[in-house]
Amino acid sequence: MLKKFLKNDEYPPSEDTFFIANNIENEKGNYALDIGSGSGYLTKLLCKNFSFVVGTDINCDVLQNQSSYKTNNLICCNGSDAIKTKFDFIVCNLPYLATDEILDIATDGGTEGFEIPKKIFDSALKNLKKGGKFIFVTSSLSNYSKLIDYAQKLGLQTKIIAKKKLFFEELILVEAIN
Repeated sequence: MLKKFLKNDEYPPSEDTFFIANNIENEKGNYALDIGSGSGYLTKLLCKNFSFVVGTDINCDVLQNQSSYKTNNLICCNGSDAIKTKFDFIVCNLPYLATDEILDIATDGGTEGFEIPKKIFDSALKNLKKGGKFIFVTSSLSNYSKLIDYAQKLGLQTKIIAKKKLFFEELILVEAIN
């Protein structure tokens, strides 16, 4: 059972989105993918420095109702399962909160904040070019070390590139290179 979304099924960009944006605004390349596009803020940002950008979201209503940050090339799918293209750069504002059950697909990551991110990683890896970069955000409220270990088991070289302390958690931005 999924919790209903906000008005118009759109989540406005928030602290974690702006944290990611501040750390990727200078990334450049040919092909970029924003998994879990949500409001479209990061997708729109990537359009400035990449030749071809795709945004995906599991919620079709969210993609249809993007307003301020609407872009082309939006695909409704789980992770990047519907895409066969290889990307230089992939970004994902993961649903990272540790929850016993998935009530909100935009924020809940399942057990230890690992269950849903693992599925996204499995999906994204097949779309990441050799030498490509995958940037994702996670939280001190989840088992982020388990997530980083999993990325390494997939053959990605990982490092924490930024942290941001908030009132109730610390956001952790991770770079994983294929």
